[in-house]
Amino acid sequence: MAEKLSATPTRVVERDWQPLRDLGLGDEGCLEVAHVVGMFNHLTRLADGFGLQLDAETHAAAEGGDRLPPLAGG
Repeated sequence: MAEKLSATPTRVVERDWQPLRDLGLGDEGCLEVAHVVGMFNHLTRLADGFGLQLDAETHAAAEGGDRLPPLAGG
């Protein structure tokens, strides 16, 4: 769903939401999923547009390296 909503949002139809509804999500849950997908798309496009790069530690973790340490206080 997230891929279709990102790549071809005008082609999303009601049946695309059915797997989420089968998991128990209602209209509000589906809307929340759409918001999360939209926010990730927005932030990724901003980062790409500004040419931001991952720091070495995050890039290594994304490539299957060690997990990042927890945030301070978290």
